[in-house]
Amino acid sequence: MLITALAKKTLHLTCGLAAMSVSTAALAQETAPADTGLGDIVVTAERRTENLQQVPVSVGVVAGDQLRNLQAGGDDILALSGRVPGLYAETTTGRIFPRFYIRGLGNIDFYLGASQPVSIIQDDVVLEHVVLKSNPVYDMDQVEVLRGPQGSLFGRNTTAGIIKFDSIKPSTDRWTGRFNASYGEYGSASVDAGVGGPIVADTLAVRVSGLYQRRDDWIDNVYTGPSADGTVSPRKNAMGGFEERDARVQLLLAPQGSPFSMLTSFHARKYDGTSTIFHRAALKKGSNDASAEPRDEIALDEADNNPQAYDTYGASNRIALDFGGVTLTSITAWETTSGYSRGDTDGGAAADYPVAGVPNGYGESQGNLRDLDQLTQELRLSSNGDTRFKWQVGAMYFDERNITDFYQRAFFLTPPANNPNNWVRLRNQNTSWGLFGQLSYELAPGLTVTAGGRYTNDTKKTRLLKTADRVDGSVSYTGRRYVRLSDEQPSWDVSVLYEASPEVSLYARVARGFRGPTIQGRSAVFNSDFTTADSETILSGEAGIKTSLLGNRVRFNLSGFAYRVKDIQLNGNDSDGNGVLFNADKAQAYGLEAELEARPIPNLSLTAGLSLLHTEIKDKNVYAQVCALNGVVVCTVQDPTVTVPGRGVFAQIDGNPLPNAPKYTANITARYDVPLGNGGSLFASTDWTWQGYTNFVLYKTAEFYSRGDFEGGLKIGYTAPGGRYEIAAFARNITNEKNLKGVIENYMAAVFNEPRIIGGSLSGKF
Repeated sequence: MLITALAKKTLHLTCGLAAMSVSTAALAQETAPADTGLGDIVVTAERRTENLQQVPVSVGVVAGDQLRNLQAGGDDILALSGRVPGLYAETTTGRIFPRFYIRGLGNIDFYLGASQPVSIIQDDVVLEHVVLKSNPVYDMDQVEVLRGPQGSLFGRNTTAGIIKFDSIKPSTDRWTGRFNASYGEYGSASVDAGVGGPIVADTLAVRVSGLYQRRDDWIDNVYTGPSADGTVSPRKNAMGGFEERDARVQLLLAPQGSPFSMLTSFHARKYDGTSTIFHRAALKKGSNDASAEPRDEIALDEADNNPQAYDTYGASNRIALDFGGVTLTSITAWETTSGYSRGDTDGGAAADYPVAGVPNGYGESQGNLRDLDQLTQELRLSSNGDTRFKWQVGAMYFDERNITDFYQRAFFLTPPANNPNNWVRLRNQNTSWGLFGQLSYELAPGLTVTAGGRYTNDTKKTRLLKTADRVDGSVSYTGRRYVRLSDEQPSWDVSVLYEASPEVSLYARVARGFRGPTIQGRSAVFNSDFTTADSETILSGEAGIKTSLLGNRVRFNLSGFAYRVKDIQLNGNDSDGNGVLFNADKAQAYGLEAELEARPIPNLSLTAGLSLLHTEIKDKNVYAQVCALNGVVVCTVQDPTVTVPGRGVFAQIDGNPLPNAPKYTANITARYDVPLGNGGSLFASTDWTWQGYTNFVLYKTAEFYSRGDFEGGLKIGYTAPGGRYEIAAFARNITNEKNLKGVIENYMAAVFNEPRIIGGSLSGKF
């Protein structure tokens, strides 16, 4: 009762704050404000250290303490979704497969080799494969979200944007350390810690960082019938849990007075958990209401309660040579990962959904990433100093190779129904090289023009090493066994920044981005030929204002944008529910993003964020296959449809929004500190997010969307003098909202957000 009353009061308070603030949100400060002014935010969005307010790029920033607060309940990097205007994230394959969207651009494909238009950069290393993009972030210094095409300076080309994670680096000056520990409901535990300092004063330093997260299984499997693959049920607390163990060691060699520095990093990850739970028939035809479906129980007859596990290792070496006027930087990195994810993809027990008395709609699959190796090398030469003319040039090489298996249901069945040949093996290779450069010149005091360009070659190859054969070993596959796609194109951007005053800057930017061609090989497991998509290009324009007002007590940034993606790569489903790649003529979008941070009075910190977005697919001749099971359309399609004999029903998607592109997101945070006589303080903080209409698929239906979702968090505690430690009680998803986050179309299945987690936390630093 106390929690319910507290949640209602918190919701009323934050709604009032949102009404007072017309703008947008980053995240509230996690430490008590030292005074009534805001500090500068320093970013490296252009590969050099700059004030956020003087960068001609739309950048959202989340400090490390703020991210750790959001992850106190055990959440992973998906916790960033909606916390930065323009950023959305989701998954239908558990913690090992996050999908990111910036300004509506992303990829809903669940294929292990899927290409995504949002790039992840961790400590200067580009992570392309979807499993590598799930690498946990811990002992973080800062997160930067660069919105819009980023073709000039970072990693590979990206049409949507970049999420850049920078961990805390070793220091040759002194030893420092920090930790955040929390424990909450469902046995949710998280420990995020780092410690480091000089081994040899002013010469050699080390930092050791670690993350441990876990949650007990909390979802009951209530199925009581027979299982065709030996899955044991019913079972209480059968799934939903996970255990995450991660470590990183960094060594910094930076002799004082020397032009040479080298930062070497090693990291390892061991993860065991549960694949995404699909709730079959949670959505009823004609309705979007899934509130009657319990989140903590499900009836699954197959797939051994959806296990998944991955191990990842990596190393990088960053060498810098300062020649006085210029610095030469080399970044070499290697990543490797392997693991599997298995799931009951129909999200229920077929026996519970009979047709003419016969169980209907079995689905089970497993993806195995047997071995992946990614090697990257970047060389960059850049000018030094804060001069009117700045420049940088460089080259990038990327090579990723993996062997991936896909298993279908018959492989797992017990004899005599078992087909040990019902799986495929693919060998994938992606190589890319690029030459890039950027020039920046201050034409007049306060007026700076920046131009960048890149020429990129991108090549993908997929070879089918094993076909999905009949029980007797005979081959039925007749499609291609090898596909090679390659393209090379330029990318560029031009921006202008005008500092009208020390408090106000105006900027405008035009950029062209490029995403290489893509291959979808998983279709071979259903004896279907590979599907492919040609390269897509984007032309984007944006303009904005960045301000620091009222004696630096208010920071307000606003940007408007529009873009057009030609030959946009889309992903639909075939009659087996398998992903199919294709191109549409184009997609168009426009919108705005606004961010506000304020300290209106001492000890009170407020932030707010808002994103408004309109996206539209433009192609009268492109169609997507709709929800169907055994040839019957199971959802309410609201687009014009055509029936293709032997293939199914297809919907015309011209004019529809891009999938997982919310019409709006809004967030607001507030923190108030009550100073105590000993120099410490009591505090209360809260954070809330709202999400507007979001379509989950390419076609419009009465079922497959969300609207008006929200989540809130609360934290109350004590901060010791000097911020040496903090002890607090917290709640994530405090009102226990059950929000629809995704769907499996042919089974009318729903994917929900995480439940409420209430717990306590302890953090400290030295």
